[in-house]
Amino acid sequence: MKTLKITNDLAEVDKIRSFLKKNLNGLNISDEDYYKIELSLLEICINIISYAYPQEKGEIFLKTWQREGKIFLEIRDNGIPFDPLKVEKPDIKESIKKRKKVRLGIFLSRTFMNGFDYKRENNQNILTMYKKVKKAGAPESA
Repeated sequence: MKTLKITNDLAEVDKIRSFLKKNLNGLNISDEDYYKIELSLLEICINIISYAYPQEKGEIFLKTWQREGKIFLEIRDNGIPFDPLKVEKPDIKESIKKRKKVRLGIFLSRTFMNGFDYKRENNQNILTMYKKVKKAGAPESA
């Protein structure tokens, strides 16, 4: 299990990318799946950076591990309570028609990952998501 602690600052995004790259190294992941995992993690973290601590500096804790052919990502923060599972699927066509700004980050993360779960525990938002992956050198499934 690997961990990373960052502050809620957009300058920390490169640390998140490096952390992910290091932890996915050696896995046989398609470019498309890597992009989906990276985008999902960054979208969630940028939302936390932008909204979880409106009046103060805060911390974000990332954890990753692999088990049973899945890569798990856990994101914790002590910010304001926010359950991303309660965010409704955006109506993209209606937003375009009305020229409204569409926020797709949570929707994309939920769509791109195979598992997406949230809980609030000990004054922390805890989001866990996973993507099914294979170890490097694993044969392609038919």
